[in-house]
Amino acid sequence: MSPSRSTNTSTDPSPTMTDAAQPGSRLAARSLTLAYEDRTVVHELDLTVPDGQVTVIVGPNACGKSTTLRALGRLLRPRGGAVLLDGTELARIPTKQIARSIGLLPQTPVAPEAITVSDLVARGRQPHQSWWQQWSDEDERAVTDAMSRTDVTALADRSVDELSGGQRQRVWIAMALAQDTDLLLLDEPTTYLDIAHQVEVLDLVRQLASPAADGTRGRTVVTVLHDLNQAARYADRLVAMKEGRIVAEGAPGDIVTAELVREVFGLEAVIVPDPVTGSPLVVPGAPWTPATTSASPSVSASAPTPGKVL
Repeated sequence: MSPSRSTNTSTDPSPTMTDAAQPGSRLAARSLTLAYEDRTVVHELDLTVPDGQVTVIVGPNACGKSTTLRALGRLLRPRGGAVLLDGTELARIPTKQIARSIGLLPQTPVAPEAITVSDLVARGRQPHQSWWQQWSDEDERAVTDAMSRTDVTALADRSVDELSGGQRQRVWIAMALAQDTDLLLLDEPTTYLDIAHQVEVLDLVRQLASPAADGTRGRTVVTVLHDLNQAARYADRLVAMKEGRIVAEGAPGDIVTAELVREVFGLEAVIVPDPVTGSPLVVPGAPWTPATTSASPSVSASAPTPGKVL
């Protein structure tokens, strides 16, 4: 269905664990199969994550999005195939080395009770600690910079328990930034947030991938989102999944079509340009039931009258 989907035509049943990922990509999956006990969730998936860009994985519930993200962060061992970091299978890389390269923020992280913002952000430096090297000036700079970039410096001494949803999510992202990794994996970072806080978090994600003023490449971000319109607005690259397989991948403007929405989500839709960004905007089509409107402007007998408290 999708001409933009690249297909692996190799007949080799097992990936070569020292094959480098494509140029400009530190993280990749090759013939990746993932399962929980006897249930296979992801089937022989091939994915290349472009460096310095925001890659967003979308798809219906239970299609394997979060499972794939967990495998990319080595939280789930592959049943088959491999995840490669700089061309080497993750399973062959020491845990601390991975933690210095890949930061993973799960969907619903839990903070220790009464922990302050600054203490939680500082936990992102744990991969850089050892019994002979404790807190350093470099650690302090990383925490200070992470809190500044996420605009939580003013919250440093407040308990995380007291924060709003948007503030709390920014603090968790600050912790991931303090980890100082080039790769950042975010599992549904806008879950449970209202629309204002969703935009706040996604704007931050977009900023993280943007090049610095000195031209330094931004971070590589892979995130899972449920909202296809938000994904199309913020992603450099979209990966659409269904039933554990990639159906299409590419720039949002290239792959978000009515046919894709129908195939992946089972929804009839019209695709129009976003009036603000020009990115594809999905407008659900049939079946659609308009809101019931009264033919008469008069107030019905059962409706509350002005000033009346029910």
